[in-house]
Amino acid sequence: MSHRTTSARALRHGDFRLRPFRPARWLPGAHLQTVLGKFLRPTPDPGLDRIRVNTPDGDFLDLDLGPDPSPEAPIALILHGLEGSTRRAYVRVAMAELTRRGVRPVGLNFRSCSGVPNLRPRFYHSGDIEDLSLVLDLLRKRFPDRPLGVLGFSLGGNVLLRYLGLSGAEAADKVRGAAVISVPFDLTEGTHLLERSPMGRIYTYYFLRSLRAKTRAKLDLLAPLVDVERVLAARTLREFDDAATAPLHGFADAWEYYREASSAPLLTRVAVPTLLLHASDDPFLPPSSIPHTAVAANPWLFAGFSAQGGHVGFVEGRSPRTPSFWAEREAARYLAEVFGLEARSKG
Repeated sequence: MSHRTTSARALRHGDFRLRPFRPARWLPGAHLQTVLGKFLRPTPDPGLDRIRVNTPDGDFLDLDLGPDPSPEAPIALILHGLEGSTRRAYVRVAMAELTRRGVRPVGLNFRSCSGVPNLRPRFYHSGDIEDLSLVLDLLRKRFPDRPLGVLGFSLGGNVLLRYLGLSGAEAADKVRGAAVISVPFDLTEGTHLLERSPMGRIYTYYFLRSLRAKTRAKLDLLAPLVDVERVLAARTLREFDDAATAPLHGFADAWEYYREASSAPLLTRVAVPTLLLHASDDPFLPPSSIPHTAVAANPWLFAGFSAQGGHVGFVEGRSPRTPSFWAEREAARYLAEVFGLEARSKG
């Protein structure tokens, strides 16, 4: 790396120094980190205020606003993963970490994810940036004098990176900084891994159970547009995406959806300080698909790649009674640094 690039990184990422991930010895391996990490996380109730945002196509989005540390506090929008919501433990842990550092968290529930079926014959997907853009515009108008950042988990992180890449330098007018955790950068390769892995089929079953329930709840809306029987018979995410996601959102098939919605090809165009946290043993993406070269070539990107951690796992701690969660903590620390809050606390 050239001295010039190193200086550019330091300028864009402040004084941030990533603390190394030290996996809990009592939770070895990617799958234990992934599965038990879900259950070990607490679900604190931060006291959320919900607001409903009407979308231009006659639908709605539900936002959950967390505690406000001060009238001048920066805002951090949180994007959940596939079939998640603001009720998920990783979102609640991230909210607590942000609030503790003087940042007000705001959770976006993607369409159909807030506990209430959305109104249009569609859901959400890994490449859809329109709703994110709409919400960022709303937050900018509602909090015009506050810095704004975004934190995305898994699918939400992919959406965020696509937004930043497609928007380029224009994104800097809205977003001061960003962080993503466990992003499936290449959806095609991630899908292949899930289909050929025994544990991948278990993860798939978990997601499909929720996706089928949402399909059944909207049969009247969806039946004119998709083969509902084929959707409900899907046994892999690719089959579901081929039968539902692709036709509902304008793609020819699942493979076109994966090509068009992957974030990896857009990383070179990101022009906002962004932290990327990802484990090489993530069971949702082969290690060969982690975009090391693209990240290293872009000084706006801060690589936080570790050998271990699973998918949104990253559990540390000496005992199951006292776990800690590296990814949420480091993402919150990074955003606080970009906002200038960490520097103030050090001074």
